[in-house]
Amino acid sequence: MTTTSKPPRLDIREVGPRDGLQNEPPISTEAKLDIIEHLVRAGARRIEATSFVSPRAVPALADAADLAAGLRRWPDVRWSALVAGVRGAERAVQAGFREIEYVVSAADGHSKANVGRTTEQALQLVPRVVDVVREAGGILEVIVATAWDCPFDGETPPARTRDIVARAIDGGADRFCLADTIGTVTPGRLTALMEATRRVAPGVDIGVHLHNTRGTGLASAYAALLADVTWLDASIGGLGGCPFAPGASGNIATEELVYLAHDLGLETGFELDGLLAAGRRTQEILGGPLPSGLLRAGDRARAPV
Repeated sequence: MTTTSKPPRLDIREVGPRDGLQNEPPISTEAKLDIIEHLVRAGARRIEATSFVSPRAVPALADAADLAAGLRRWPDVRWSALVAGVRGAERAVQAGFREIEYVVSAADGHSKANVGRTTEQALQLVPRVVDVVREAGGILEVIVATAWDCPFDGETPPARTRDIVARAIDGGADRFCLADTIGTVTPGRLTALMEATRRVAPGVDIGVHLHNTRGTGLASAYAALLADVTWLDASIGGLGGCPFAPGASGNIATEELVYLAHDLGLETGFELDGLLAAGRRTQEILGGPLPSGLLRAGDRARAPV
């Protein structure tokens, strides 16, 4: 029997232009737009473009406002920007962003290194950031960094991450992303935390941000799919890392996640050959290889015999 129903969809947010480039030597705004153009050609329709944070802390993203002006050539893409406080949110909405990500670290050690305040202090700012974003007609996502582990404090108690989500909901957050900032999560731990989080956030959109630091990124992504997560972050070529989390390395690679998703019968909107072209162009611009295995080996349909 034939069916006309569409296959299930995996929503992939491409984070290379922000999370991927934040730990790299600065490149020009035009070079960033070149990478973004290749990503859009490959099918990216949801892109984390930059962050509005201190240019002294993250010099690679000091051109956030200039980059925002260049994004207007792709009106059908959903753009988001990360902020670390109220002033960053004000700058982001002034630049035209309407999907704002506010980061709250679940661990005090990382929170102090990342934004110079404790987790509690970061949580207290949620309602003020919400007000800035809502006044501009936007939506606020809270990214819970170090949701599983912190490079300074060790394992993050699941109850702490769960309570941060509950507090942020009370503060007005629209959606959440649980971030494996230093790439330590495994499938079982991912599933357990998702279950705990959903109990305090029923019906709330929750995504997952994974790093492949210890080689478990795609396995954990698969576990997320089995746990009915429909939104995952990924970075072209596996580019990325957190400058405030010692030992953190690249995100899961967009092309590898798409390769897996398509084999599972999931629709992503991406075209794999286009992603490989975007990865090669990113390597050219950055002047070195990216960690993605698929980028090195190519799609199996074109692999040498």
